Amino acid sequence: MKLNILGCYSATPRTNTNPTSQVLDINNHLFLIDCGEGTQVELRRNKIKFSRIKHVFISHLHGDHYFGLVGLISTFRLLTRETDLHIYGPKGLKEVITLQLKLSDSWTNYKLIFHELTSKESQLIFEDDKVEVYTIPLDHRIYTNGFLFKEKAGDRKLDINAVLNADISQAYYRKLKQGADVINESGVVIKNESVTKDPAKPKSYAFCSDTAYNETIIPIIKDVDVLYHESTFLEKNKNLCQPTKHSSAKQAATIASKANVGQLILGHYSTRYDDINQFKDEAQTIFENVELAEDGKVFEF
Repeated sequence: MKLNILGCYSATPRTNTNPTSQVLDINNHLFLIDCGEGTQVELRRNKIKFSRIKHVFISHLHGDHYFGLVGLISTFRLLTRETDLHIYGPKGLKEVITLQLKLSDSWTNYKLIFHELTSKESQLIFEDDKVEVYTIPLDHRIYTNGFLFKEKAGDRKLDINAVLNADISQAYYRKLKQGADVINESGVVIKNESVTKDPAKPKSYAFCSDTAYNETIIPIIKDVDVLYHESTFLEKNKNLCQPTKHSSAKQAATIASKANVGQLILGHYSTRYDDINQFKDEAQTIFENVELAEDGKVFEF
């Protein structure tokens, strides 16, 4: 599992910082999460192939989280994309994007498939044989979701020496990986656990931006490997959290601690602060395993 941070600051783009956008590489899927201005430039800068992006997840309709989307869609068209593009986001996103395409006479030559979200409860919005994606209802000024990405358990791993010693035909290897007991060449039943090993533990990633402090998300993100949680403010400005429906670094760390996550990544910093290391310092008074998102930074788990 790999996470590319394309942008991680709040509000307006600057010459040295970008608004929210990131790419999650999980079990051979490349998921684009939010799409602030400048996203396609950062995709190029980070050498991420446009053609691999088939699913885009938009948390909410504040500009710093989706104003780059119509530009990216347009560029895909100019590059003669043919693959369907699935877009998951709040109701209204389809109307905004299709109006822009209509008025500019820039209809795509590939399918745009919108999955508009309205539920205030967590729901499964994507699933295949490798990955599940759930919404995480957040507490912001407008309808907002985070997203929980979960790998499914993989096949069991063959202990090849044990398999050979047990005299099992290669024709049964697939069944072994699926967890079944098999019969060897002598007609003896071989227990699966005697010749296979447990698969790698499935990984999980939760993206939470933007939101006020909200303990109702804790059961949804419980025990995730990695949590990205917005931390717009430091403690000296925590009085701004409630009216703006944002979180402080300490509040993000409190959620991480109560949810027993493996690692916390902070982001969505207000541009009023010159030194983002202060966010890590404050968060670590609550939760030890903290990293800072930075534009262009890559996390591998």
